[in-house]
Amino acid sequence: MSDDRCDLLCLDLPTAERLRLRRREFRVAEAAAGKAHALSDPTRLTLAAALLEADELCVCDLAWIVERAQNLVSHHARTLRAHGVVRSRRQGKMVMYSLTDEGRTLVDAVLTAARPTMSERVGV
Repeated sequence: MSDDRCDLLCLDLPTAERLRLRRREFRVAEAAAGKAHALSDPTRLTLAAALLEADELCVCDLAWIVERAQNLVSHHARTLRAHGVVRSRRQGKMVMYSLTDEGRTLVDAVLTAARPTMSERVGV
């Protein structure tokens, strides 16, 4: 017997069928999962959080902030860009990164959800 499975098949068929028919298309779910995955790494989330506070930062700044090598930061920034969380632009010899509107919304939501509640801070 497992604690995470039903021992008996008991569908709430009207509700289950209504939700099954309304479920998101696989492409939408796949894109959303990619964005969630892009923010699932602590370094990438820290980079995105820094960009939430500063409109735009170069790779050098981001590397300094997260205390990681520039090539590693560039790799993480490419992952964020590939999933539409950040955009980049070249300014002379520098590569500048900023959050997309969608990235800003996602990062804000993730960080808000991760902040301890008042009761958690005071140990209630």
